Amino acid sequence: MAVETCEANGLTLAYETFGDPGSPPLVLISGIGVQLLGWPDEFCGLLAEHRHVVRFDNRDVGESTHLDAPRPNIQACFAGDTSSAPYKIDDMALDVVGLLDALSIDSAHVVGASLGGMIAQMVAALRPDRVRSLTSIMSTTGAREVSQPTPEASQMLMHPPARSRDEAMDWAVRVSEVIGSPAYPSDEGELRDLAARSWDRSHDPDGFARQFGAILASRNRTEAVRRIRVPTLVIHGEEDPLVPVAGGRATAAAIEGAELHVIPGMGHNLPRPLWPQLVELILSFGDRAEAGSDAVSVAGSTRAGAARP
Repeated sequence: MAVETCEANGLTLAYETFGDPGSPPLVLISGIGVQLLGWPDEFCGLLAEHRHVVRFDNRDVGESTHLDAPRPNIQACFAGDTSSAPYKIDDMALDVVGLLDALSIDSAHVVGASLGGMIAQMVAALRPDRVRSLTSIMSTTGAREVSQPTPEASQMLMHPPARSRDEAMDWAVRVSEVIGSPAYPSDEGELRDLAARSWDRSHDPDGFARQFGAILASRNRTEAVRRIRVPTLVIHGEEDPLVPVAGGRATAAAIEGAELHVIPGMGHNLPRPLWPQLVELILSFGDRAEAGSDAVSVAGSTRAGAARP
């Protein structure tokens, strides 16, 4: 695999692909401050057995364009003055559309985690013609009442950035202890390795802040999410302290016919022991979407909203 770049929505985006280009395309969208490495090679490989997988660096992380824009005033954004935020989630969604254009992909299965789920939702809301199915993982509509992290998890977002590679590795372990999955402890070596590789590719605290500003400037997207009519799967960990499970339930409730899977013991990460389950959920739901709306029904799932006609 080799990282390639393309021009999209006025930016340069770095991306990698897995699998047969003749398979149905699937785009993976990362969370705040997370590079394409956040979707592990093995996880992508499992999906690539049946999909043409694209993972990419969002704007302001990794090897994609880092904006020449000042760091937003996060405290002011929390207080309601989001004028310092240089962009919103809608803009990041249009980056994804631009990526599809650059790769000559008419439509794709769009999968996003955390901020990536918010971006994926807005791709489906703004450009439903480009989305075969939407999978929103550990994400939310942004409504304040369903999006409040625990105090300890909030501190993870507001903590000063790492000042060295070693500090970044230590911090990755600490973050996992706070927001990871209680039933599925992460491997410390894997966490440290990912943090080190991410540091080596790019380290931009201001970019993280600009993405955070985009979230705060796009606070309650419920009305936009209610317009989504593409087949939608919502996956959420029951023990998520950063984006509480109420955010996933609200997402599913807002989208007609959406299907919700709440996973016991899962926090705000994608633990390795759950990869087979997560991959099966994504692939089987996508297969039903490919087969047509009548087939979009998951046996044993917790349903949200009316069945899709």
